[in-house]
Amino acid sequence: MLASLRSYSQPLTLSTTRPPFLKAGDHVALLSPSYASTMGEVDSAANVLRDWGLVPVIGPNVGKVFVGKYAGTIAERVADLRWALNDTSIKAIICNRGGYGTIHYINAISLEEWGAHPKWLVGFSDITTLHGLLTRAGVMSIHGTMSMFLAKGGTDSSSTLMRDLLMGSVPRYEVAAHPQNIEGHASGILVGGNLCTFAPNLGTQADALQAEDFILFIEEVEESMHNIDRQFYMLALNGIFKRCKGVVLGEFTDCGDEFTFESVEAMLRQYLQPMGIPMLCGFPAGHDTVNLPLVMGAPVTLDVRHDGATLQFDIEGRQQNIKVK
Repeated sequence: MLASLRSYSQPLTLSTTRPPFLKAGDHVALLSPSYASTMGEVDSAANVLRDWGLVPVIGPNVGKVFVGKYAGTIAERVADLRWALNDTSIKAIICNRGGYGTIHYINAISLEEWGAHPKWLVGFSDITTLHGLLTRAGVMSIHGTMSMFLAKGGTDSSSTLMRDLLMGSVPRYEVAAHPQNIEGHASGILVGGNLCTFAPNLGTQADALQAEDFILFIEEVEESMHNIDRQFYMLALNGIFKRCKGVVLGEFTDCGDEFTFESVEAMLRQYLQPMGIPMLCGFPAGHDTVNLPLVMGAPVTLDVRHDGATLQFDIEGRQQNIKVK
């Protein structure tokens, strides 16, 4: 049914650059692009970075709170991003938390400025918008854990794998079989993130789904099944599955069950299977306890088989095989 829907956008050929990996002594900015974090969390995360041999630099406006939730006004959040992007002594940006608010300033910084000094940016949830902007600007980024989680000690697998990736160790994930998987082989640029964050960005300069060939990653938290279906259908109505070569489904944490589908994965499978798009289910990334890092904007190879699946980032770096149960 979805395969017959019309495409309303023209595909883009995207070429992305891998930022330099970090080394001891590099400066890393801690920013709050969305909701505010406590300074206690930020300071604890900074101590973890020091333990890793890095030099944390806290954004000038971090710690501010606007209307009870935002980490400062739009102008203040944009100012911190612009500072970190353009300061060549800053080698990476780790976001303190997500929440909501990045949609406010999609047009505030040009794609040329986003891509002028390639450096890693790390985050997830509402930070999905920034991943889209960086991909469109030609720079890879990391969907991964943030300061509010690093503040807990930084010794969990999500944190240490993110650290290793920043330092040059590129994961090759070997994932256990899932009953809702759709077998197949595909390659393309990895795009996506939090569904209800990137779906409203269609047609903007943060829309990485305009890529010619891509692998789509999706995760969600505390959403009803019908809203996940609505967002997914909106993507289909915009023709994105005509260019989508494969799908990776992450965690759907505390999502609704108002329909009698076995799971969110089963609901989405009914749409993708007739199109022959391979789908990897149950990848531990998103809002659950484990949030393994993914390189957004990177060329990836997805291989889904009856006995499991592999997700490989086709970029330079020390390859590290990671078994995912």
